[in-house]
Amino acid sequence: MTASPHRVEGLGLSGSSTPHSMAGGVNFCGIELAHPVINGSGTFDAIAARRAFGDALLARFPFSAFVSKTITLEPRAGNPPPRLWEAPAGMVNSIGLPNRGLAGYLEHDLPQLAELPVPLVTNVMGSTAAELCALVEAVGERDEVAAVELNVSCPNVRTGLDLGADPATLAGVLAEVRPRTRKPLVVKLTPNTADVAAVAVAAQAAGADAVSLINTLRAFAPAPGRNGRGGRAWLGGGTGGLSGPAVRAAALAQVRSVSARVEIPVIGMGGIQSAEHAAQFLAAGATLVAVGTESFRDPLVAAQVAEGLDHFLAKSGNIIR
Repeated sequence: MTASPHRVEGLGLSGSSTPHSMAGGVNFCGIELAHPVINGSGTFDAIAARRAFGDALLARFPFSAFVSKTITLEPRAGNPPPRLWEAPAGMVNSIGLPNRGLAGYLEHDLPQLAELPVPLVTNVMGSTAAELCALVEAVGERDEVAAVELNVSCPNVRTGLDLGADPATLAGVLAEVRPRTRKPLVVKLTPNTADVAAVAVAAQAAGADAVSLINTLRAFAPAPGRNGRGGRAWLGGGTGGLSGPAVRAAALAQVRSVSARVEIPVIGMGGIQSAEHAAQFLAAGATLVAVGTESFRDPLVAAQVAEGLDHFLAKSGNIIR
């Protein structure tokens, strides 16, 4: 498929342009990537972006791999509105993982995502090990999928905790899921736990090929009340997840802690806005970095981050590991 030669106004997308300089290539779990910058799941709708901007998007695609938004076994409508709340230096979302479900993803979304010029990572979530097994087996057998990412931030129906909040619980889930695919398996860790590094160690021991962090921090957005005091929830889903620059320092601390405890690759994310921020995550031990909330402000920011990494790291005397 050839790229459109026209320029798309407003985004600076040109069908004939490519990034001038990209940070060094990376081998991630046997997958060759052009540079270490990918997207956070659910923060960039590649299908909608291509409808809006045409094939010019493919010519200057901002990520070296694309992570799908989370899919579940059955379709989900998502949470009732309002779904977004602007926080100081961040955003609280309560989107609720709307998606077509597994069958809809395989029939409608996967063929379109397979046309992207980079490897595809499919993100899946279930509330039980059995649901995750079905999802991983179905997407793992598709040639279009390079790797599978497990979103283990769903509450466990028995304990009420996130599946990924307890090392033993996560290890038990992975013991069932790991044999269902030979594709690289990435576990997206929840930050809402007492010891995220211990959970990462358990994931590694149970067969995870990589871990990614952080997911959003649990947050509450108050609706304005009388006398300026808020009591009830603004978001239709009650609580939501905080992301953006407000979480960057916490994300760096967790990535640093996890990287010191595991030998498998770490994907670091949380408030990355620039090449300098990305370099900080690489210095903390990440192999890849993911841009998320910032893409809502500038859909091409990840390309700028990747282009700037070479210059920034050369200037600082560091190299990508």
